[in-house]
Amino acid sequence: MTATQAPAPRDTAGPALVELDDVSKYYGNIKALENVSLEVRAGEISCVLGDNGAGKSTLIKIIAGLHRHDAGTFRIEGEETTLANPRDALDRGIATVYQDLAVVPLMPVWRNFFLGSEPTKGVGPFKRLDVRRMRETTRAELLRMGIDLRDVDQPIGTLSGGERQCVAIARAVYFGAKVLVLDEPTAALGVKQSGVVLKYVAAARDAGLGVVLITHNPHHAYLVGDRFVLLKRGAMSGSHTKDDVTLDELTRQMAGGSELEELSHELERAPSPDRLGGRPVGDDTP
Repeated sequence: MTATQAPAPRDTAGPALVELDDVSKYYGNIKALENVSLEVRAGEISCVLGDNGAGKSTLIKIIAGLHRHDAGTFRIEGEETTLANPRDALDRGIATVYQDLAVVPLMPVWRNFFLGSEPTKGVGPFKRLDVRRMRETTRAELLRMGIDLRDVDQPIGTLSGGERQCVAIARAVYFGAKVLVLDEPTAALGVKQSGVVLKYVAAARDAGLGVVLITHNPHHAYLVGDRFVLLKRGAMSGSHTKDDVTLDELTRQMAGGSELEELSHELERAPSPDRLGGRPVGDDTP
């Protein structure tokens, strides 16, 4: 999105792009997810927060078509559905950007941008990759998202972590995603690079996409999020819109609330003898 473009109006009417209603997933007798609900609307960012083992990865895999849910309802644009595989999810407009980004580090940026969807020209034995088109399209789409790379021919492995995340976001937007699922996009980044990535997450939202931001960082979530779902051990521990929760409350719930207060009490330093006005234990001095 350029500086002259106005953000797309948010479509809050009609069915959600993606809606999970009391969705559960079991692996044998292990409950990976139980009765989890999530709503993703165009022009909004829905944040899913939780620590390791909270069920975030399982939720991603259900939305991305890797795993099928065992109970509950999964709707796409109001239609109840069960995704057969990740290609089915892509065909329905759901693009997932995983933490490892699935890029080939030694390949140029433009090749990674079109990886698996390369345009060709010519016919029969003369068919070949349309390299010029891929270079020009990559440069134009990155600029449209506000990403000004020095050279799209440079290996993508030479980019910073934040820049690689931004390329992946721009790629999803270009290939027509309606819903963008981001798996911990700022987990391995510093403060400055995290800010860059969050800027492009907001740009995807303003382009009219529904975004699912998976994170364990409530500060990053609150900066850009419209809806918040908190997971703990596979179950929902909270569900809020930005209007009904503060950052402090979101952080407290994310940290465990009463559990954190109990831990803080347990870790309090025992008072020193000086504070008690007495002598150290074992001191027999008269």
